[in-house]
Amino acid sequence: MTSRITFADLGLDAALLRAVTDTGYTHPTPIQQQAIPEVLAGHDLLAAAQTGTGKTAGFTLPVLHRLLQEPKRSKPGQPRCLILTPTRELAAQVEESVQTYGKHVPLTSLVMFGGVNINPQISALRKPVDILVATPGRLLDHVGQRTLDLSQIEILVLDEADRMLDMGFIHDIRKVLKLLPTQRQTLLFSATFSDEIRKLARGVLRDPREVSVARRNTAAESVQQSVHLVPQHLKRDALSHLIRRNDWQQVLVFTRTKHGANRLAEKLMKDGIGAAAIHGNKSQSARTRALSGFKNGEVSVLVATDIAARGLDIDQLPQVVNFELPNVPEDYVHRIGRTGRAGAEGAALSLVDKDEIKLLGAIEKLIKRPIDRLPMPAFDLSAPAPAAHSEPRPPRRAPRPRSGPAGTSDTPSSEGQRRRRSRGKRGGNAASADNHRPQAARAALLGR
Repeated sequence: MTSRITFADLGLDAALLRAVTDTGYTHPTPIQQQAIPEVLAGHDLLAAAQTGTGKTAGFTLPVLHRLLQEPKRSKPGQPRCLILTPTRELAAQVEESVQTYGKHVPLTSLVMFGGVNINPQISALRKPVDILVATPGRLLDHVGQRTLDLSQIEILVLDEADRMLDMGFIHDIRKVLKLLPTQRQTLLFSATFSDEIRKLARGVLRDPREVSVARRNTAAESVQQSVHLVPQHLKRDALSHLIRRNDWQQVLVFTRTKHGANRLAEKLMKDGIGAAAIHGNKSQSARTRALSGFKNGEVSVLVATDIAARGLDIDQLPQVVNFELPNVPEDYVHRIGRTGRAGAEGAALSLVDKDEIKLLGAIEKLIKRPIDRLPMPAFDLSAPAPAAHSEPRPPRRAPRPRSGPAGTSDTPSSEGQRRRRSRGKRGGNAASADNHRPQAARAALLGR
């Protein structure tokens, strides 16, 4: 049932209420009802809610209000609020939300992430910026170049906080925390919080309040979840069949690896289905083009790694497919949360090989419900099973040191290094990329 509480009842500034009205919203979502008053009161906050329930506005609106109520002129390169996100796409969307709700107030914002030229960001920092939305790698690039000073931060927001505090980002986050004033307000928002992440969060927050509007680690009830049991070597043909049989015009497909995403997109295009891949080895311009084509209907299938699970907000996305289940159960919740947003209906289908049954069990344990097993619609089963794995995984790479500020990105490894590795892969196999690795790293990969 729709809440009768209005945004005006929450005590937000009139200019912000005007912007909310411009968007067509009148009633806050449950997470907004609970989170906004806590943020306005100045409390640190740990907030959990299912994806697609308005978490971004749940921190954007009260942050704008608090900065307005304490009129303090920001200085060039010294923002007052820092919002950190794990992916470039999510950073861009959060900053768009800041612009949307802050359009009637005299506050400025800037988004920065890797994969693009750093110089325009340096130029933008020469002007006062109140709210900075950033990915950790590029943020630390600017700190290293002394184009950014975080000593005046009043509010820190970690969006998709569970991802920001996992082992992939925690080292960069700790570096950032050391650069911030100890007296600040800290807000952690996410759809999922494992017990380990909650323990880490306690070290970041001071006497925090906690709000949660749904059972922990659950997907929206509006998402219909199902499973088809399909052998790995038949999955590509099975997906192609399902897309044509069901006439899916817009479907987001998740793979476990970048290599797998490329191969699947190529297979679908070969079958006459418009498809594009999006992952960390793609340039930012290629990622932007793929996402834009998917949103405007030029591409019907977007094949993505989990980079997209945290950064895509697509209106009325009807269908998500897990081509492969994620290794981390919480990532399943984020993946299927791309559909069924804002109360809309959605469907999430997983293609599960016998070797993934344990992963499926871990997901069902996390979400505390079984997922329906449905029979796979008949299709050509004549494709022979391969003698070896049909989807070989590229060898794991040894970590490489940062090459310099201009080449880092939103993940702990630098964007410049990723682009060089990507160039080594184009038109060749994984082995060709080994030529770009240091001799010691190649020897380590070969077990020497």
